[in-house]
Order: sequence, then structure tokens, then C-alpha cells
Amino acid sequence: MKFDRSNELRERAHAVIPGGSHTYSKGDDQFPEMAPGFLVRGAGSRTWDVDGNEFIDWGMGLRSVILGHADPGVVSAVRTELGNGSNFVRPSPIELEVAELLQANIPSAEMVKFAKNGSDCTTAAVRLARAFTGRDIVARCAEHPFFAVHDWFIGDTECSAGVPDIVRSLTKRFHYNDLASLSALFDDNPGRVAAVILEAASTDAPAVGFLEGVRDLCTKHGAILIFDEIITGFRWHARGAQALFNVMPDLSTWSKGLANGFSASALCGRRDVMEIGGIRHDVDRVFLLSTTFGGETHHLAAVRETATRVFRGGVVERIWEVGKALVAGLRAAAEDAGIGSSALTRGYECSPYQVFLDGDGRPSLELRTLYVQEMIKAGVLIPYIAPSAAHTAEDIDRTVTAARAAMSILAKAMNAGSTRGLLVGAPTKPVFRRRN
Repeated sequence: MKFDRSNELRERAHAVIPGGSHTYSKGDDQFPEMAPGFLVRGAGSRTWDVDGNEFIDWGMGLRSVILGHADPGVVSAVRTELGNGSNFVRPSPIELEVAELLQANIPSAEMVKFAKNGSDCTTAAVRLARAFTGRDIVARCAEHPFFAVHDWFIGDTECSAGVPDIVRSLTKRFHYNDLASLSALFDDNPGRVAAVILEAASTDAPAVGFLEGVRDLCTKHGAILIFDEIITGFRWHARGAQALFNVMPDLSTWSKGLANGFSASALCGRRDVMEIGGIRHDVDRVFLLSTTFGGETHHLAAVRETATRVFRGGVVERIWEVGKALVAGLRAAAEDAGIGSSALTRGYECSPYQVFLDGDGRPSLELRTLYVQEMIKAGVLIPYIAPSAAHTAEDIDRTVTAARAAMSILAKAMNAGSTRGLLVGAPTKPVFRRRN
């Protein structure tokens, strides 16, 4: 497999785009050297790069494509709406129609506000919480990797350059499945915690009573509970993780999967909290979300088509079925290669993840990079696993077959204690790191 055209474009991209990509998780440092640099087309579960290489795609647009690339129904809905124009000086009826669709189906959505990406909505939720409570501290879950590109979150990561210390000091961490850590945070900052933000579930399942306990602590201390449903919404459950676990947040944010890859996000929540971002009240006004493109009609047509099909049923169920079959195959491949205790497939079957342990039992980016490299050689693009409704039994079989070959290479590296002579180029790096 050759990547000549990708390599040519890569050099040009780094000359004009910081990082060579407009999304850090799509950058060169997140993939093996022997990987497609630029993708040009997708159909169903497949993508093609600029060199004409075809891949079974498990990344699916950073987990945003849940129906499949270029889904005919979504494409048709968008194409039809584009014929009417895409943006106007006053709202379009589709803004109301799609807001009502989400309101009718998401348990905690008494009001809805649209934007273009998840960061906009999580940051808007934080601002609402601060305004509603009159407090300043945000408690965020330490184990959940990303909430927003904005200072309140980025300042609390390894990439805090450019964020003032005073802003950084207003975000505090608690730990998932550790109610005591959240309770202590409230006790250490009496009357100051405006919001608690977390994913209801991510790589780990909530312990019995954990989410209910978080809800109770927020109610007791008068803080706003925010569920980040950017990934869980339309993947864990059609109506979000809040419905799956039957725990209601005050606010929730939605994006990935909402429009099958089109740029769309939504902030949903309690009427009394959301309404202070409106114009029909007499308290201090909150400048909530006001984006030129939040009401673009074609992206809302994509939301309407995607959400209607998800709420109708079958999509989320199919995602779980695909994930279950793939997880079973990947685990069997690791066991057969004799590395079942070191090459692990974990997590929820609707969003599983793989981790590769070195001789000391620590996650190894070198081994992970080698695995992704070998899978790419076999025509499988699997930087992570995002099952979609478009993935087929053939996709699963081919992926497992590729994994068996990749696991045999990993076994050699693990036995040798080195990837020397096997891995081309440098291993991938964490997105959040202080220096390159």
C-alpha cells in the first residue's frame, strides 16, 4: 500500500495549517507513519484516500457518522434543503421543527438551542450554570478526556498554554465512580460550585448508585448537573445515556451522531435554566449561543433525517450488534495469538476500545501504533472503534482476519520487548501534552 500523494499533500498542509490538520485528533501525530494522510470519499462503512486505497473504516468521522458515509437518506434531505438556500436573516421553520423533535424524545430537553460543534454547547452549558447559580467553579470529571476547546477546560489540561492562571483555578477535578471525591470538592468549595460536568458513561460503566449519587449531590448543593452526551447520545441509547441509566441532568449537550457527520450540536435542558438565555424574562441576560451558522437549514435537515431514524428504532440496536460481534472476534484473535492478557478489547460494545500493554502491564503507544499500522496494511482503518449501522458481517470478518495477522506481529514485538524492525516511524502521541 502506497501513500505517495498523501505524503506530498502532508508537506503542503504543514506549511499552511498549524499541525497540518484543522482537528488535532486527525493529525499526523495520531497515526502511524504508514497511514493514509488524506481521505477523499466515503460510502457506507468504507473510505478511500487520495492514493486510491480503500479501507474498512472504524473511525467513522471521529464517531460522528452513525448511519454510514454518504447515507442516501441524509444526502437526499440535505440536497433538498440546499435548493431552498442555507441561511437567512430570520429563523427558518426547520429550526423549530427539529427543536421540537428533540424536545419530544430526549427526556431532559424542555428547551433546545442549536450550534455547530460540541464545544460550543458544553461551554454554553457552563456559562448558563454560572449565571443561574451565581457561582464560578466548574467540577469536571478527570477521567473523561475532552469537553471543549475553550479556556475553562483546556486550562485544566497539559495544553494550558495561553490560558490565564485565574481561569485555570476555576476548574476542579473529581473522579468517575468516586462519589467521595465529588463530595469533598463541594466541601472544599462551599457555595462556589456552579456545575458538575461528566459523561454518564465512557470507557467504564457507572458503579451502582454513582450517577444517582452525583445527581443527589448536585441537588443538595444547588449545582447544575451537565451530562456531556456528545458521544453517548444516539450511540448508547436513542434518547441518550440519561435514558439508559434513568438519571436526569439539568443540561445535556449533543453533537456526534446527531447529523450523521454534518456539523450540528444541541444544548438541551431545564426550562428555568435555559430560559435565562432567552429574551422573555426580567433577570440578567445571558448571551448564550448566537452563531451565524447554528440555524443553517441543510445541517438541520441532516439532524431531522438522522434523529427521526434513530428515534424510530433499529439504528442503535444495530450499532450494539456490530460492536458485540467485533469485540468477540478481536478478543478471540488476541487469545489465539497468545496475547489475550496484553491485547485487550474493553468498554461498551457500542463504543469499544483497545489497549495494548507492555511487559510491565502499562498501556503502550508503541504497540498500539504497530497494531494500527498492520491493520492499515490489510485495508482496515481502526484508530479506535465506532460501530455504525452501515458495518456488515463481511466488514467484521475481514477486520477480525486482519486482526489475527496484526496480533501475530504484536506477539513478536511483545516477546522481543521492542517494536524495532516492525514499526515504521515514531509511535503516536497523546493529544494533550505540554511539548511536541
